[in-house]
Amino acid sequence: MRALRCLLTALLMIPVAASSAQKSAPIVVDKIVVLKSAHSMTLYAGGRSLKVYRVALGTGPGNAKQKRGDHETPEGNYVIDSRNANSKFHLALHVSYPNATDRVRAKKLGVDPGGEIMIHGLPAGYSWLGRAQVIADWTDGCIALTNAEMDEVWKLAPTGTPVEIRH
Repeated sequence: MRALRCLLTALLMIPVAASSAQKSAPIVVDKIVVLKSAHSMTLYAGGRSLKVYRVALGTGPGNAKQKRGDHETPEGNYVIDSRNANSKFHLALHVSYPNATDRVRAKKLGVDPGGEIMIHGLPAGYSWLGRAQVIADWTDGCIALTNAEMDEVWKLAPTGTPVEIRH
C-alpha cells in the first residue's frame, strides 16, 4: 500500500513539474521575415519557424519603398524599435525604416524616405474583418495582421527583434 501511495504521489507531481518547466522558458521570437511576394510573415525562434501569418501590405505596385507617400512596403533589414499599445490600429510594432541604406538612396534621389512603418492589427472599429483583411493590400506601407494575430505577435516579439523584409 505504501508503494502504491508513493507511485500515485510521483505521478501526480509530473504535471506540476511539466507546467512549471513550460512557464520558466517562454518562447521569444528572435527574427521576423516578411516575404512580400507571398504576403507572408514568419516568426522564428531559435532558428526554427514558429508561426506563419498571411499579411496585407502597402497599396503600391509592390516595389521597395523609395519615398514618403509611395504606399510601398520597404525591403531590407530592420528591427522592431518601439511598441505602441495605443495606436489607431490594434497594437503597433514600429519597424526601424528608414535604415542607413534607405537614407542614402533617398538622398541620391532627392526625396524624403518617409517612415512610420509598422507591423499592426486592424484600425479601430474594423476587427470584424478578421482574416478577410488580406483580400487586398490596404496599408500605406505597413504589414497588417488580424487583431488576434497581432495579439500573438505582440506577446512573442520584443523590442530589438530583427525584421527582414524581402520581395
